[in-house]
Amino acid sequence: MFGFLNINKPSGMTSHGVVSALRKITGIKRIGHAGTLDPLASGVLPVAIGKATLLIDYLPSDKRYIAGLEFGKKSDTYDIEGHVEIVNAPTVSSDDIKKILSIFTGEIKQIPPAYSAVHYNGKRLYELARKGKIPDDIPSRLITVYKNTIVSFDEQNQKLELDIACSKGTYIRTIVNDIGDALHRGAVMYSLKRIEAAGMELKSALELNNILNKEDIEKNLINPVCLLPFPNFEISEKEKEIILHGNKIKNHFDVKNELLLLYKENPIALANADDNFIQPKKLLL
Repeated sequence: MFGFLNINKPSGMTSHGVVSALRKITGIKRIGHAGTLDPLASGVLPVAIGKATLLIDYLPSDKRYIAGLEFGKKSDTYDIEGHVEIVNAPTVSSDDIKKILSIFTGEIKQIPPAYSAVHYNGKRLYELARKGKIPDDIPSRLITVYKNTIVSFDEQNQKLELDIACSKGTYIRTIVNDIGDALHRGAVMYSLKRIEAAGMELKSALELNNILNKEDIEKNLINPVCLLPFPNFEISEKEKEIILHGNKIKNHFDVKNELLLLYKENPIALANADDNFIQPKKLLL
């Protein structure tokens, strides 16, 4: 079994929990996922089956979310699952929100939340945070927010939904917390739904409860050709045998750099090409 699955991860379940469930169904240990979702979050979780796990790092990395945030609260985890405190401050209006959203669009220096899996001096930040040892010099990272628009705003209940498209490594929880700080009102994330990731969309995602056997998985596998940002080329049976032995073949495709080699429309290797030869980089059979 080889390919990708577009799974709609339910809220309350870990990303690893999805992988474990699929391992039980398939009996295949070699299963992995791209782009971890916190248990609170739901939505698109790209899952790789078999040797498709070798291609996870090459999937498109941009993502899109619908985030729900509530003003008037602060949390150590930046969401409702942490220690939440009430903030006594004036309510926020839609005009207030519109005025500051541009600050959270474009290239942004973002400090990851203390309760995150980011490494700090050899430890995960959440490991330190749980011991009450939150560093005061967590390095910032440069991320890009391509889109940050209002989906809905309930002014009476101070609840806002945002449509956020962003680059890899963006913490939506941090954006929520920082918006609350910018408005001097505080904000926590109460929901998060990923609607796009790795070239997959929520509208075509599979519900985990509907996957009962191997056949359900096999008929929904996505060929990596549909997702990877590389040119792909068919090779002959003789060339296939050469490649699968780890040897290079002549480059007759007039292409350089990385490419995907196919045999009968199925990927057999990710390879590097120069002016003369194509050398396999990762074998997929």
